[in-house]
Parts: sequence; structure tokens; C-alpha cells
Amino acid sequence: MQLEIRPDPAEVGRARRWARSRLAGSGIREDEPLAETLVLLVSELVTNAVVHTGRPAVLRLRLPGIAADEVAVRLEVTDASACAPVPRCADGDATGGRGLALVDGLADRWGWAREDGGKLIWCELDRCDGRAEESAGCVAAAAFDGLAYEAV
Repeated sequence: MQLEIRPDPAEVGRARRWARSRLAGSGIREDEPLAETLVLLVSELVTNAVVHTGRPAVLRLRLPGIAADEVAVRLEVTDASACAPVPRCADGDATGGRGLALVDGLADRWGWAREDGGKLIWCELDRCDGRAEESAGCVAAAAFDGLAYEAV
């Protein structure tokens, strides 16, 4: 499943709504910590692509089936900029610079690669359904369960 993203900050809200609708069709409940964490990661990665490249991007989700052996949810964002993602150290008053730190803290795995003159940034979350309860993502999702952000 994929969504074409225009280089417009309003696309971030559309990407979150799209991700939520895909989760609902996959058997992942909206109130499941994984869903909340995944939507936050979509928001961060799409924002980075839109704000830092000023170019179109593509959002992809790979969701495991309910009975699938695969328990990881994979999120990918590709863009046409070959510039590497750069983690920044944001001070307490900064309004930005925390996106990759959030991805690093919430995802079980993440990385990036150059692709077709641009780049692909990906992250994976393990589903907390008894098969992967000890994963870092399950712990991170539970820790950030109370995190509130504006749903657009």
C-alpha cells in the first residue's frame, strides 16, 4: 500500500488519516499502542520528507495479516533528495530537531538507504500480540501510550 505525498505540509495530516484507515482494515485497533506509535512515526517521517526536501515523497505501509507469521509493521518514506537524514540535537526550547530521535526511540528497527537518486527511510514496529511482547517497540509503545498529539 502506498500514498503519493505532495511537497506541502498539509500532506502530513492526510498521511496520518491514510495510515489510520489502513490500520483499521488490517485488524490493528485504533486504540492499540502500535497504532498510535505508527501514526506518530508516519507524522515524523512524512514531515521530514516534506519540510527538508521540498519534493514529492511516497509513503508505504506493509501490515501483517491477522494470521500471518510476520509480526512487524513496516513504514517506508521515499523522496527524491539524496541528502542523508541527519539527527540533530535540539535544545529544550527548539520547536524542531527531534524527529529522528523519536523514530530511534519508538521503532524496533530503522534505517535508510540511497535509492534511485533519492533515499528511502524505513522503520519497523513489532506487533504486541503475545508473539512479540518483549520487543523494544512494545515497551516503547506502552511508555508513550499517554503521549498526545493533534490528529489532523
